[in-house]
Amino acid sequence: MPIVPDDVPEYGGDQDEDRGAARLGGPLFRDKTPSARPHPAASQNPEPMPDAPHPAPAPAPQKKSAGRDLGAAIGVGVGLGVVIIASLFIVKAVFVGVIAVAVVVGLWELTSRLQERKDIKAPLVPLAVGGAAMVVAGYVRGVEGAWVAVALTALAVLVWRMTEPPEGYLKDVTAGVFAAFYVPFLATFVSLMLTADDGPFRVLTFLLLTVVSDTGAYAVGWRFGRNKLAPRISPGKTREGLFGAIAFAMAAGALCMQFLIEGGIWWQGLLLGLAVAASATLGDLGESMIKRDLGIKDMGTLLPGHGGIMDRLDSLLPTAPVVWLLLVAFVGSA
Repeated sequence: MPIVPDDVPEYGGDQDEDRGAARLGGPLFRDKTPSARPHPAASQNPEPMPDAPHPAPAPAPQKKSAGRDLGAAIGVGVGLGVVIIASLFIVKAVFVGVIAVAVVVGLWELTSRLQERKDIKAPLVPLAVGGAAMVVAGYVRGVEGAWVAVALTALAVLVWRMTEPPEGYLKDVTAGVFAAFYVPFLATFVSLMLTADDGPFRVLTFLLLTVVSDTGAYAVGWRFGRNKLAPRISPGKTREGLFGAIAFAMAAGALCMQFLIEGGIWWQGLLLGLAVAASATLGDLGESMIKRDLGIKDMGTLLPGHGGIMDRLDSLLPTAPVVWLLLVAFVGSA
């Protein structure tokens, strides 16, 4: 649609004011003539009139911008995808290590921003050690091992913070326990998916659906987005983008359940894709809420074009338990 410039004068604006000035310069009444006729020479060589004001040129339409370096974002995304896929299908234990490293870096970013912006000192050492232990325990000992690691991590946060002065103890340990559940505990469900016989394909389905959901939301929202989804939390997200995420994820879910998951049926993939689109969107909005509270745009700068590790984990973390639970319900945990 053509863009109408804001500075076009409305009817009765500058042009009408010019006409009014001309009227005031002539005879006041129609039957009244000037007292002296102008000299003929003056009528032949009139003074040049000042140029009439020209309306300002309309601004050129502006193209929509993604707001990031798209080339760098694609390059980093492809590189991460190669590392993840290679480790996932070659040696499962290596992929567990990749998850643990991502968890530790994400915890470092989160605790650093909390201290910088809110002066909240969530203890990083017990969180990092406990977070890595959660991921490994979930892979080795299953759900029970993950819960034991969560409890021990929370206890370690409480004890570790006792070595500091008591001022701010409550807010620091609260933030620490929150970080333990938000990052490593949710990531542990990826390890739980990996323990199944077709674990690599379950994890691949989880990653593909989340990425496809985000891509559908971005593509449809960038092209057709008009109605804001949650303007106070994330002004860039639109309802049209949400519909795009749902459509893309449901289509990908049907294909993944039919061809990647042993015993899966296409209609189960439709439900799985719908759930992934909902959880990924809520996760993205959840971290946007955190970043708005902290007054920052990105959690870090480690990944060019993406921000930090936490900026990539925002939709993955809450989606992991959803996919794990639905896959167990549809095809079992073995």
